[in-house]
Amino acid sequence: LLPSDTLSAPTILAATGWTTNNLSQALASSGYEDETWDYVSLLIGVNNQYQGLDLEQYEVEFSDLLNRAIGCAGGNPLRVFVVSIPDYGYTPFGQENQQTIQSELAAFNGACLSISADAGVAYFNITPISQQWPQTDYLIANDGLHPSGWQYTLWVQSFVEEVKGMLRP
Repeated sequence: LLPSDTLSAPTILAATGWTTNNLSQALASSGYEDETWDYVSLLIGVNNQYQGLDLEQYEVEFSDLLNRAIGCAGGNPLRVFVVSIPDYGYTPFGQENQQTIQSELAAFNGACLSISADAGVAYFNITPISQQWPQTDYLIANDGLHPSGWQYTLWVQSFVEEVKGMLRP
């Protein structure tokens, strides 16, 4: 993004498989909320949907996480961005229930977008990229479920210029 001497390596708190509640608990015990971060990104919610948790619960917990992320960014929503939830219905693992998964994730992403917009936070929609399998090769990891490194690259390429703009003074 910028010369390597101007950016530190990112700090990553979340782990694969987490719901908004898992992230909230980890954030509370991490000490990260006692620090001010230059930029904060948030991508969470697929496991809420996968585990059959209520959309309303997601909305409350995501809103709380987003407000806490803004707090971690010194209260500046322009230093926070949200990435939409990818659609695992377009994987070998999810293809049998693709319509249901797609519909449910569309509702989660709609809530995510609305809450992000209300907070004045940038929102990057990578979901259409995740829906390109099987027409696009190399999007799925060997486990048949998770995005491949190539898919992550495509996500970043889709919003890198906007994020660069956020990083410039």
